[in-house]
Amino acid sequence: MSTKPMSQTRMDVLVLWGGILFSFVFTGIIWLAGSWLTNVQRLPDAGPSWYYWQLAEPTFWTRATAWGSYLLHQVASWGMIYYAQTRVKRYTSGLHPINIIALATNAAFVLIHFIQTHIWYDGLAQDTTIFSSQGSVILMLVWILLMENRRRGLFFGQPAPIKDEIIRAARKYHGYVFSWAIIYTFWYHPMENSSGHLIGFFYTFLLLLQGSLFFTRIHINRWWTVTLELMVLIHGTLVALMQKGITGFWPMFFFGFLGIFIITQMHGLGLSLRARWLLFLGYAGSVVGIYSWRGWDQVSEIVRIPLIEYILVFVLAGAIWLIGGLIGRFKPRTPQPQQTPVRSLKSTAQESS
Repeated sequence: MSTKPMSQTRMDVLVLWGGILFSFVFTGIIWLAGSWLTNVQRLPDAGPSWYYWQLAEPTFWTRATAWGSYLLHQVASWGMIYYAQTRVKRYTSGLHPINIIALATNAAFVLIHFIQTHIWYDGLAQDTTIFSSQGSVILMLVWILLMENRRRGLFFGQPAPIKDEIIRAARKYHGYVFSWAIIYTFWYHPMENSSGHLIGFFYTFLLLLQGSLFFTRIHINRWWTVTLELMVLIHGTLVALMQKGITGFWPMFFFGFLGIFIITQMHGLGLSLRARWLLFLGYAGSVVGIYSWRGWDQVSEIVRIPLIEYILVFVLAGAIWLIGGLIGRFKPRTPQPQQTPVRSLKSTAQESS
């Protein structure tokens, strides 16, 4: 048994739980402070492609504070990732000094975003489409499927035929891509207290926490990472229920993301074959129960999200391969010329005689 005290051996776990508590508390603060934003003047809602929570009359300062804060946050995050990759390079059960800096930096920008919302309100949504925020999250989820292909497979534990060079590149650069996806989404929205915003910000806080714990053991804990992947199921389903109610399109999100768990994610958890069969049967039984009530003519909606994500995995793999080829990272191996074996002097002398 190890004689190291808990504070040394599992500091990463303690910080994780502390970060989760912080996420709950700050989400509560956003909820409580939401009444202060009731006088914000917005334009009328113009439909599904319209983002309602933006100022009707933006100013230079509303834009400058949103974009300036985002850029500072983004550059700081990329700088810390680069430092960790070039200076740290090893995983630990404790914390590296750069982890403490990352945690403090992200906490500071959470507070800055809160203040910025209540003074200037606007986020990046004023100047960008809502599909850019949604697309950044989809890119992150698809990137994870690609990055984990060798460890857990893509289809029922079987890896997809994707070159190792692509997987290595996806793993090496995932921190920069995830950082952009998370921080861009974080600054896209003002800190409103609608149910969708609260769930979304709580999820984003957890992702920022994960991003701060690079090169720690908890960062690669398979149960924690799959929990983060499944949070999109909870977020998407609850937001759909809140918008359209029980008769809305919530099953597309619930069964879509749960289907990805059954097909891919659960196979990286070390579960027994029996446990995986039980999960599959529970999923299938739920589909039968819901669509016996909902109508079998709508059952095709459960395959939309998995189909899109799995197609995008191969599109992303192709894009990484193309970019790697253009910058010379994935050069074909040149065959080594065959060397003619050197014959001994004795055999040469025998042939000449």
